[in-house]
Amino acid sequence: MPDSLAEQLRSDMECEGLLECFHGLKPLDRECFQVLVESDEPLTIDEIGEAVDRERSTAYRAVQRLLQTGFINKEQINYDQGGYYHVYQPTDPEKISGEMQRMLNDWYAKMGQLIQEFEDKYEGASATESATASS
Repeated sequence: MPDSLAEQLRSDMECEGLLECFHGLKPLDRECFQVLVESDEPLTIDEIGEAVDRERSTAYRAVQRLLQTGFINKEQINYDQGGYYHVYQPTDPEKISGEMQRMLNDWYAKMGQLIQEFEDKYEGASATESATASS
């Protein structure tokens, strides 16, 4: 992943790269998300782990990161005789993209504010230097 904004703008980023860019997700998180998107029904942690060829605990950590970002949903399924298990499915892509758009707008506003602060700070310094040099 490129470090600077200029490098990011020059790179060939794919839409899946947004998962990493916006939320710092790892390649395994992307794999788990892809498995859930491609599935016709919600999956358990064990099924996700098997699909990505990882231990259950490793898949669980990736699923937890996806839950924290809101990219997937968890549902509890109850057994008739007692007990339960969880299944996971992807969140509606429209909801995810709306949240990423909101984050981008917030970032853009923050960058605009910082650029204005930079200009205010160094414009004053530049004017002071010019006045001192001409004296």
